[in-house]
Amino acid sequence: MKNTIKTSSVYYFIASLLLLFISISAYAKAPVAKGSLPFGSNLFSGNFQSNRNDGLNPDYRLEIGDKLALHMWGQVTIDETLTIDPNGQIFIPEVGAVKVAGIPSRNLSRVVKQKVATVFKEGEDIYVSLLTSTPISIYVTGSVKKPGQYTGAASNSILSFLFKAGGIDSQRGSYRSIRVLRGNRLIRRYDLYPFLRKGHIKQIKFQNGDTIVVDEIGSTIEVNGNTRNPFRFEFLGRQISGKQLEQYARPAAKVTHVSIKGARNRKPWSVYIPYKQFLNTRLLDGDIISFTSDSLNPIIGVRVQGNYKGNSFFSIKKGSRLKALLDYISVDQESSDIKNIYLKRKSIAAQQKKNLSQSIQRLERSLLTTPSKSDGEASIRAKEAELMLKYIEHARQTQIEGQVVVSENGKIANIRLEQGDVIVIPQKSDVVTVSGEVLIPQAMVFAQNASIKDYIKRAGGFAQRADEQKLVIKHPNGKVDIGKNLRVQPGDQIIVFPKVDPKQRQNVKDWIQIIYQIAISAKAVGL
Repeated sequence: MKNTIKTSSVYYFIASLLLLFISISAYAKAPVAKGSLPFGSNLFSGNFQSNRNDGLNPDYRLEIGDKLALHMWGQVTIDETLTIDPNGQIFIPEVGAVKVAGIPSRNLSRVVKQKVATVFKEGEDIYVSLLTSTPISIYVTGSVKKPGQYTGAASNSILSFLFKAGGIDSQRGSYRSIRVLRGNRLIRRYDLYPFLRKGHIKQIKFQNGDTIVVDEIGSTIEVNGNTRNPFRFEFLGRQISGKQLEQYARPAAKVTHVSIKGARNRKPWSVYIPYKQFLNTRLLDGDIISFTSDSLNPIIGVRVQGNYKGNSFFSIKKGSRLKALLDYISVDQESSDIKNIYLKRKSIAAQQKKNLSQSIQRLERSLLTTPSKSDGEASIRAKEAELMLKYIEHARQTQIEGQVVVSENGKIANIRLEQGDVIVIPQKSDVVTVSGEVLIPQAMVFAQNASIKDYIKRAGGFAQRADEQKLVIKHPNGKVDIGKNLRVQPGDQIIVFPKVDPKQRQNVKDWIQIIYQIAISAKAVGL
C-alpha cells in the first residue's frame, strides 16, 4: 500500500513539473530543422496530373486503338464511332480509308475533310473529334518513392510518370542520371538540371512497356552560407571545379571567402580560401562548401519589433549605441511601453542554448544511469524516465531568444548595438497572469495596491506542492525576479514552481533546474 501511495505521489509531482514546463516553453517557438536537400527536391511538389490524356490536348498524337466520333451530313449522313485500326487508319463509308495515326489532335478535322473532299465535291459538312485516347503502361523503378507500373498517354512527359511514382527519392535518387529503356535497349538518358535551371527538357514518344529507371545518386557537394541556392548538388564525374559549382549555387555578390570541408586521401581536410582562388579549386564527392563575407563593413543592421511606427530595419554605423537609435524610432506614446524596451541578441541566445543543452545532458545521464535497489523501484524509475524523456526532446527544441535587459525603473542602458540585434518595444498591458502551482491559473487586471500573494489568492491560492518561498515574476522588459515578497507591475507573469523535497532524487532537481533555465535564460539576461 505504501509503495502504491509513493508511486502515485512521484507521478503527480513529475506531471506537475511537465505541465509547468509546457506552460513556460509555450512562450518560445520551436525552430524548424533544415536538412541539406538536393537541388530540385521541390520539383515534384507541383501537379503534373494536369497533363491531359484525351483529345482536349491539341498536341496529342493519335495512336492505334484511339476512338473517334464522326458526324457527316449533306449528300450522305453518317454518325459513327470509329477506331484507328492496326494500320493507323479509319474507314469512312462511301469515302474509304483515311490514315490518321501520328497526326496531332488539332489536325484531325482538317485531314478527314481533305479526304472527304476528294469524293464529295460540295454540300458535305463534317465534324470529327477524338473521344478516347489509348493509354499506355509504363514501368517506373530505381530510386523513386513508389516504384511500379503506371498508365498515361504516349505524349506525357517523363516528369509526369516520375510524379505518379512519388517523385525521386531525395536521399538515394539521381536528378542527373535517368534512363528510359525499351526492352533492354537504352533509348534516352535524362539530366533534369537543364530543366531545373532553364526549363529545357527533351520530349519523347513513350510506348507501351517502356521502363523509366532512376539511377542512384552520384557524387554530391553540399552548399550553404551566403548563396541563393543552399542545396546538395550532384555532379557528373569524379570532380568539379569551383567555377562549375558557382553556376548552380549562385553565391551572393558580397562573398569574399569560401570554407571547404571534406576528405582527401581518406583523411579529414579543410581549407579557408579567398573566393577567386576557390573558382580554380578542385572539389570532390562529399565536400561541404560554405560561402562567407569577411570584408570589413562599417555598417550593421538592426531590426525593430513590437509596438512601433515607421521603419522596421535600420542600417547604422558600427559602434552606435541604443539611445542614439531610439531617437529615430517612432512609437505611439499611448500604447507603447517604452519603459520596458529590451533587446534580442544572437550571441547571448547561442550561449544560453549551450547552457541549456548541458543541463539536459546531465538530466539524461541521471535518468539512464541511476541504480535501483529492487525490481519494484527499477520499474517505477523506468516509468518515470519514460515520462520525462518524452519532454526532454521538446526542451531541446526550445528557441532561446537571447533577451538582454536594457531598461529598469524607467531608465534605459545605452548599450552598444551589434549586427542582427532586435529592439523590442512591448505594448502596454494592464493584465497580470498567474500560472504554475496554483489552483486556478488565470489572467487578471492589474491592481495598484495588490501584493503578489493577493494575485495568487485570486488564482485559487497555492497548490499542495507549491514552493511559497521562491516565487518567480517575469517582467515585460525581460527581467526575471525570484523571491517571496516581490513587487508586481502591469504586464507581469507570476509563476509558482513546485517545491523540491530534499529526499527527492537528483533527476527531479535537475528537471527543476532546466525549467528555471527555460523561464529565465530563454527570456532574459541582465546587464
